Amino acid sequence: MARIFVPLPDHDFDVTEVAVPWKLWTEAGHDVVFATENGATPAADPRLLTGVLFGQLGAEPEPKRFYQEMIASASFASPLTYRDLDPTNADALHLAGGHAKGMRQYIASPILHERVVAFARSGKPFGAICHGTLVLARAIDPATGKSVLHGLRTTCLPKYMERTAWLLTGWKLGDYYRTYPTYVEDEVRAALAKPEHFELGPRVLTSRGTRDDDRSAFVVEDGRYVSARWPGDSYLYAKRLAARLDARR
Repeated sequence: MARIFVPLPDHDFDVTEVAVPWKLWTEAGHDVVFATENGATPAADPRLLTGVLFGQLGAEPEPKRFYQEMIASASFASPLTYRDLDPTNADALHLAGGHAKGMRQYIASPILHERVVAFARSGKPFGAICHGTLVLARAIDPATGKSVLHGLRTTCLPKYMERTAWLLTGWKLGDYYRTYPTYVEDEVRAALAKPEHFELGPRVLTSRGTRDDDRSAFVVEDGRYVSARWPGDSYLYAKRLAARLDARR
């Protein structure tokens, strides 16, 4: 059994990008350990549970069921703190995304950046989905002065997805889909060693991968690092990171 660290903000994380990996990993017998900045019990973006706009654009029914199971777990109810994320006590690290403003607590945390650098140095598997890649982009290794993404191939939330969601909902929700003025893709690309290290993947807007069908999903694998674009990649991402754990063991 492996131990997987999952740091989260106090609120506004993506339902699917946390609950789907949690479900698949716990089914496989792994121990998923959550952490928040100061140990508060976290909560997902409520709009993703009820529907972002007119009941649409939220999480799918299955990930919402997984979320209800997950929040009843002892690890979720009593998380560690970011300072507790010692890579010597875990086998993998998962950085989920989310786009509402509560995510800034997590994306911009100097303590979490420090822990991510330590994990990147540890040689153990790690991965990120969507806005989770911003944590990696901003985690600067003091030894190199560069992001831990420097030298790695990656994907992240594509600009066309982020822009489309914002244009469709901005009239009602303002900048709900714009966590920062800079697009996720632009910031991630700036952290890479070479332009060709960024992989956009097939163009999609609504088709999602499922537990049994990965045809609409896309992930990038570079050694022990796995990345994905959005909630629709969560099932495949969880399987691929688990495969990294199995290979290591």
